[in-house]
Amino acid sequence: MFCERLNAARKMRGITAQQMADYLSINLRSYRNYESGDREPSLDMLVKISEKLEVSTDYLLGRTDEV
Repeated sequence: MFCERLNAARKMRGITAQQMADYLSINLRSYRNYESGDREPSLDMLVKISEKLEVSTDYLLGRTDEV
């Protein structure tokens, strides 16, 4: 569920995957692994992602449907 919500939230904000990778200071392939479900971000990275996308960590993790 995380990977789908991450992808949807990013697209909803009009942010490219490359922009997210740059913001997180990781390479594009690493970021794409989050969206494909091959890897999960660390807690610190999850917080940075939620801040950039302006959604809660609970939303990204599927614990709530409220953005």
